[in-house]
Amino acid sequence: MDTRPIGIFDSGLGGLTALRALQKELPHENIVYFADTARMPYGPRPAEELRRMARQDLDFVASKGVKAILAACGTVSSTAPDVLEGYEIRSFNVISATVREAARHAEKPVGVIATAASIRSGGFQRSLEAACPGIEVVPVACPAFVPLIESGKYDAANAELRAAVAEYLAPIRARGAGSLILGCTHYGLIEQAIRDCLGDGVLLIGAADCAAHELADYLRENDLCGTAGEERFFTSGSAEEFTAHASIFLGRPPRSAVCHVPAMEV
Repeated sequence: MDTRPIGIFDSGLGGLTALRALQKELPHENIVYFADTARMPYGPRPAEELRRMARQDLDFVASKGVKAILAACGTVSSTAPDVLEGYEIRSFNVISATVREAARHAEKPVGVIATAASIRSGGFQRSLEAACPGIEVVPVACPAFVPLIESGKYDAANAELRAAVAEYLAPIRARGAGSLILGCTHYGLIEQAIRDCLGDGVLLIGAADCAAHELADYLRENDLCGTAGEERFFTSGSAEEFTAHASIFLGRPPRSAVCHVPAMEV
């Protein structure tokens, strides 16, 4: 047993989907969540800048006395995996577990949708090819998805979202992909729009769910599970906006007040 909290961070609110998935498995964990919304989106930023931001995000959640950290951000996970792996507190990304799950369903091409920085880094692609040599990977950058979701345009009936989904998924449909990795934790919110476009024959593999399951297994195997289930939320953006939109990702309101912290300089 270990009552220290788990640290989770993301560029925005998408990582709350990983928090939600983790709490389904381990509802008594204390959680510290940091949303770096003042610097969102991460996707268009250059790699070296993202690596510095990853260290800053890690240091912030580590300062809260956490026992493990989940980088619930596909962009950080793919651009700075060595930063996460080398950190002094055990840190998890959203790529490793997701790729392992995708490797179990690799008879047909595997599509990957993620931010521009994630796709540009090649993190998902290299990991898939290492796990399944010769696999056909269809990577597609989807820069419009996070801004659409964070602005509330995540309903499958939204015309702007449907148009973006149709555009981005066209290469994946054309290659006859059998599965699709949702490589950004935001994308679970638009799963229905993606299903409407691809049909039920394509398996959707969510990075948030896979990463949360990997972290839960680590805590159970090492007798590090908690007993309380308290939450603390921090954002570099508007605490009011975080509070207003968090329930969309969590499926419920936050259980504690959201604290604003000053944006960090890169």
